[in-house]
Amino acid sequence: MIVAVIIACEIGFWILLGLGLACRYLWNRRALSTALLVSVPLLDVILLAAAVIDMRGGAPADFKHGLAAAYLAYSIVFGHSTLKWADAKFHHRYAGGPPPPRPPEAGSARTRSEWIFWLRIVLAYGIAWAVVLVMGWLVGKPGSMGELYMFLGQAAKVPLIALIWPVSYTLWPKKEEPAGS
Repeated sequence: MIVAVIIACEIGFWILLGLGLACRYLWNRRALSTALLVSVPLLDVILLAAAVIDMRGGAPADFKHGLAAAYLAYSIVFGHSTLKWADAKFHHRYAGGPPPPRPPEAGSARTRSEWIFWLRIVLAYGIAWAVVLVMGWLVGKPGSMGELYMFLGQAAKVPLIALIWPVSYTLWPKKEEPAGS
């Protein structure tokens, strides 16, 4: 059940986002657009509730629930920037807005950008742990969360692998091209 809820929440995210932006830029329905975009975080609440209900119903805490925690953590840390990115793209493509800003390509600005992105990944990982701990508390069986803890232990590979980019840009920064080249 939980995997279906995760998939439904992901599909729901893109539907709410697409409809919200279409209402804003194509159909001039600003109030409806705002309502749709503000309702996106409700999907996270639904996902958390479904995971807790599933575990309270006797399902063992496992990979699926860890995936729900990771999805929720991603939404908390990267959801707003994803909405802003999609809004800028949509505004540019369908409403004649300016092109969305691009990340810096070189120099210290690029290095700083890579470190900030990595820190956000670490924050999401920490939030996933917090969500799992809250889920264990809500379910009332913190001792039965071993497999979920193992999943999060394995998920530590994500921030470790992502560390390659900021370290490489720190050690071997891409040189900025001189103006007018």
